[in-house]
Amino acid sequence: MTRALANNDHEVEAKYRVSDLHELIKALAQRQVVLTEPSVQDDQAYAPAGWSYGMSKIGVPFARLRTQKGRHLFTVKKPIDNEMACLEHDCVVHDRDAMHAALDTMGWVPTVRIVKQRRTGEWDGATVCVDVVDGLGAFVEVERLVSSQDSGEQVQDGLDAMIRSLGVPVLRVVETYDTLIWNLESAAAGMSAPV
Repeated sequence: MTRALANNDHEVEAKYRVSDLHELIKALAQRQVVLTEPSVQDDQAYAPAGWSYGMSKIGVPFARLRTQKGRHLFTVKKPIDNEMACLEHDCVVHDRDAMHAALDTMGWVPTVRIVKQRRTGEWDGATVCVDVVDGLGAFVEVERLVSSQDSGEQVQDGLDAMIRSLGVPVLRVVETYDTLIWNLESAAAGMSAPV
């Protein structure tokens, strides 16, 4: 979602694994949340050289190149309170391959690719994202833009209450999609590694 962020604002989100996508969409509709049609997002995640999964993400900037409907978006996120409360800056780029080469030149390392179908809507001043992520399944995220003076964890508590109020079975997830995919791929590689 492309939005203008003030220099001191950050994005705070809460994410949930969903077992029954139809039930979730029905519950959101009952709250007057109108979702867009699904749109494919093809994301390449990047980390600074020297950082690896298992290390803390707090205070570390991460980059992403996203392609959606032929448009390329470059984003940098820096987790503040936790992985889901970040300073965020993004801009449209015209040439994804050139931006990839620039990131490589600056010392950023590609980590994982995330491909998902996303539907979005608005609910009580928050953005709702309903995602079906290749290899991971269905998720719902709810996010708000808040001042850097606000506690990310307190905002997340409010977002959690919103999702729980739907009465739909969900499992809260505290990792980002790139971490979830990396964990899945690492587990699969470990199972297939020769003994």
